[in-house]
Amino acid sequence: MARFRGSRSKICRRLEFAAFESPKFGNPRKNYAPGQQGQSRRRKLSNYGLQLREKQRMKYLYEVLEKQFRNYYKKAQNKSGPSGDNLVVLLESRLDNTIYRLGFAPTRRAARQLVVHKHFLVNNKIVNIPSYQLKAGDSISVRDKSRKMEIFQDSMKRIKGDNPTEWLSLNKAKLIGTFVDTPERSQVVEPFNEQLVIELYSK
Repeated sequence: MARFRGSRSKICRRLEFAAFESPKFGNPRKNYAPGQQGQSRRRKLSNYGLQLREKQRMKYLYEVLEKQFRNYYKKAQNKSGPSGDNLVVLLESRLDNTIYRLGFAPTRRAARQLVVHKHFLVNNKIVNIPSYQLKAGDSISVRDKSRKMEIFQDSMKRIKGDNPTEWLSLNKAKLIGTFVDTPERSQVVEPFNEQLVIELYSK
C-alpha cells in the first residue's frame, strides 16, 4: 500500500495544493512553504520546478508512489491519443479512486484500505488490489457482510443523486456502482496540469 510520510499539512503548503480530501487539508492556514524561512523564500519556480511540483501534486492526490507513477506514464505513452489525457484516465480508472468517486469512502486513502481488506466485489468477484484497472461496464459492489459497516451507511447519507460523475452510476439502496464508460479528460475536474508531468518525464 502506498504510504506518504510526514505532515500532510506541510505537504499541502509546500505544493500549494489541497492534495488530500479531508477538509482540514483543503485550506491551509499558512499559505507559505513550511520552515522558518518559508515566508521569505517564495521564489519563482523554474520550468523544471513547476514540472516537478505538478508531478508531486498528482502523486499525492491519487496516492501513488514514484515507481508506480512512472509506470503509468509509460503506459500512457504507449496508448493512442494525447499522453497527458491517457495518464489522467489511467489514474481515474483505478479501483480505489472509483470507490472514492462513487462515494463509498470519504477519501482515496480510506478507499484503498477498504479494498485491501476485501470489502468490495468487481463483477461479483473479490478484488483486493487498489490499482485494479476498471473497464466500461464493470460493476463495483459492497460485499454482503460489509453492508452494515458504519462507513458505508454514513457515506450513502452524504450522497445526493445516483450519478456521482458523468462516467459512473450508483444504486445507493443496493450499494452497487457501475463504471459506465472510460472517462474523457474533459470530464475530470482536478486542478493540475498533466502536460507538465509529461514534459518532465520526456526529458
